[in-house]
Amino acid sequence: MRMTDNEPAVVDEQAFTVRRTIRIAAAVEKVWSAVTEPAHISEWFGRVALDGSGAGAAGTITWDGVPPIPLRVEAIEPHRMVAYRWGNDGSSGERPAAVDPDHSTVFTFTLEPVDGGTQLTVVETGFETTADPVAELDDHRDGWNHELDKLVALLEGAG
Repeated sequence: MRMTDNEPAVVDEQAFTVRRTIRIAAAVEKVWSAVTEPAHISEWFGRVALDGSGAGAAGTITWDGVPPIPLRVEAIEPHRMVAYRWGNDGSSGERPAAVDPDHSTVFTFTLEPVDGGTQLTVVETGFETTADPVAELDDHRDGWNHELDKLVALLEGAG
């Protein structure tokens, strides 16, 4: 099976955002589970632990060799949109135990059914609150390219 080709993420340095829209040959329900359920998120992104579900649920996301990053669900509209806030400013060696709303970014997944699957858009905002916005924008652009390609491979059975 050939994996769906998708355009890379784009940075808007004036708006301090990273955006990527991809298509996945999978039903909205399957993509929704992959971006909202910690066990499924952990299969393609970082290892996620949350203290509940729905807006306000808090926890961490962890990658090997990186201190746990605080994470909180900001908003959720089932099968359509979920937004997470994370304290991922790469400049600080120590991370706070909880998300600091003054020094964090928000990434929002929006799902839309399309012919043959799902269109998923991620928009990450708030880079102006980080210590080095330009470096963080570039780093996160590369990160969304890598992580969302893993999501497509997982859901399309190529990974």
